[in-house]
Amino acid sequence: MRRARGFTLIELIAVVAIMGILVAAARPMIELAHRRSQEFALRDALRTLRTAIDGYKRLSDEGAIAKPPDASGYPPSLEALAAGVPDARDAQGRRRHYLLRRLPRDPFADPALPATETWALRSHASPPDDPQPGADVFDIASRHGATALDGTRYSQW
Repeated sequence: MRRARGFTLIELIAVVAIMGILVAAARPMIELAHRRSQEFALRDALRTLRTAIDGYKRLSDEGAIAKPPDASGYPPSLEALAAGVPDARDAQGRRRHYLLRRLPRDPFADPALPATETWALRSHASPPDDPQPGADVFDIASRHGATALDGTRYSQW
């Protein structure tokens, strides 16, 4: 009699068990890689926003952006960085200073929220140990209170 070729049930169960073990071992590494990519995106977004805020302040100090005498010179909102600011030196008042193409989002925030609501804002008049929003945007931080892979809190970055 000729024997049928193929895998036995035991061999198939062994292969499925080995595959399950490999997937279970790889899952923490995949989650770690995802967390690292989110942290990289958060650092990049913070750097981009802070550079734009500093650029707005620099333009304000140079007189390229009109500001009231009692204002700090920082942007009134995050939207002003992407919406464009009229050049105070241009007689026609055309919007010429675009500091951002679009507002970056906090990668740890709820995707349903608009980008402006994903950030915690700090006003120029606010103390560093108790940051509060106010009439301007001096600094930004993540609203996410979790701890990063390096042991710091995302809100402290």
